[in-house]
Amino acid sequence: MSSFPKPDARVTAAVASLAAVAALVTLLVWRPAGILSVALALLCVLLGVIAGVTVSALRQSGADAAPAEELPTPGAGGVDADTLEALDPRQIREQRTPNGLSDR
Repeated sequence: MSSFPKPDARVTAAVASLAAVAALVTLLVWRPAGILSVALALLCVLLGVIAGVTVSALRQSGADAAPAEELPTPGAGGVDADTLEALDPRQIREQRTPNGLSDR
């Protein structure tokens, strides 16, 4: 069984947005009364949501294609959580300043 080819996301977004605009123009020009106006308004919203979700999915797939930066592995600095809790922040500041003198 053969299936239809999947359309490109850009084509889907363009068709959905054009259909939403067409339904909106039809609603504004024709001004039907009753349930038909509600159906046209819901169709506009549905097509707008489809276009928005398609564009969002396209942006996400483009972001995934970019190379991600490597995150440092835990413990790469040789200091674990218990050691960090035991350290005094004043001593660390003194070690980072030249000659152990504070700039304050």
